[in-house]
Amino acid sequence: MKLTLEWFGVATYRLTVGDLVVFLDAYMDRVPAAPPVGLSARDVSTAHFILVGHSHFDHLAGAETLAVNTGATIIGSNETCRVMRERGVPRGQLLGSSGGERHRLNRDVRVRVFPGLHSCTWAGGFGGFADERSGLVGLCEDERASQPDGLTAQIARAAASGAAEGDAIREHIGSAAGSRHSGGPLVYLIETPVATILYQDTSGCWTGILRDLRPDVAVLAAAGRGNLDGEPYQGSLAQFVADEASLLRPSTIFICHHDDWMPPVTRDMTDITALREVLGGALPGATVNAPGYGEAVAIG
Repeated sequence: MKLTLEWFGVATYRLTVGDLVVFLDAYMDRVPAAPPVGLSARDVSTAHFILVGHSHFDHLAGAETLAVNTGATIIGSNETCRVMRERGVPRGQLLGSSGGERHRLNRDVRVRVFPGLHSCTWAGGFGGFADERSGLVGLCEDERASQPDGLTAQIARAAASGAAEGDAIREHIGSAAGSRHSGGPLVYLIETPVATILYQDTSGCWTGILRDLRPDVAVLAAAGRGNLDGEPYQGSLAQFVADEASLLRPSTIFICHHDDWMPPVTRDMTDITALREVLGGALPGATVNAPGYGEAVAIG
């Protein structure tokens, strides 16, 4: 049985297991200033399931098009399902989940759902892999919301800048399917005859959950300020991803969410040399993949 993963920007991957096609997130149609990923949601002719990590537009948008055009079933949070219903996806194609569920994708493939955490977007935007960050621990939600350098605030400033890129960002966010709320991020463990694959689309985790999982392959987000057990990670993004990998101990790692998906707010981090170095020290022998857009990587 052939198993491949193809990356289409941000945290969107297409997983093919034999004849089964599963999209991991669905965000491919981006602002004009972002590099094209080589595929649009409207051009996808085959998809059986879509696993959505959380409900923000840069993960969820496009899932409604895939579902309506292909008949694919969407698995995601209750907030994801609410947004998809509003976009015309029939209830019969929505499987709301919050963690603890096990869904059958076909005779040979199943997926287990676990609760996750979103990256600390309120604690700053996108830095480099080696940038050390500290502080902001123990804050309540009102204090977090008042932080001036949060990602939401940065996007709002860019959208209000009066520049052409800002106008495009404002129009895009206004039309893209998504929610202001994450909906409660989810982590998926996909069990196939070839390999077990963990998929996580944002840089946050409960260590007590990850340490009990042993996937062969881990798809890990590498962007923003890591969220470790509900607090901003003290250290670099590379160290955060390496800590996650050390808990999971996969033999193969795929990176996501590291491209320049909304300039000028985001930055191009597709050169993962610094991340490879830290991962190599934490998990010697593991294969680290950062494929280009539309590049299919075979597993097993």
